[in-house]
Amino acid sequence: MSTSPHDFSNRELKISDKQQALRDGIAPYASQLGGLIRALHWVQHKFGYINPEHYVDIADVFNLSVAEVRGVVSFYHDFRTSPPPKHTIRICQAEACQAQGVRALTEAVEERLNTKMNSQTSDGLIELKAVYCLGLCSLGPSMEINGELIAKATVKDLERVKR
Repeated sequence: MSTSPHDFSNRELKISDKQQALRDGIAPYASQLGGLIRALHWVQHKFGYINPEHYVDIADVFNLSVAEVRGVVSFYHDFRTSPPPKHTIRICQAEACQAQGVRALTEAVEERLNTKMNSQTSDGLIELKAVYCLGLCSLGPSMEINGELIAKATVKDLERVKR
């Protein structure tokens, strides 16, 4: 008696070591309130971004649909779905920094990098992003380059970025 190619009852699903590492890493969050968000942060920290190919494994561990996982990832702007560029520059655009000259700083940075806010340079090495508070309100304008906070930022601070 032959089995149908659509009969999966006696087949074992094989998953890669990377998939198993992902599942093992997020499993502790599955029983926590708000665990999906924490798990997604873990995935992004571990792999640099949340690969849409991982949605199936994440959904399986959390007993959710792939659409639910995709919805959460797409709702929160801090989650990446593609590999990050080599450098990320975030410039605060909140009111306190605006009062301290961030608009002029933003224009100068855009001109120096030849790109606009919330985009990447043509070589894909630098991402320029707007944020709305880096917690340095009294020391604005503030900027973050590759995770390093910079108070009283100027265009000269771009020298910290080595292409």
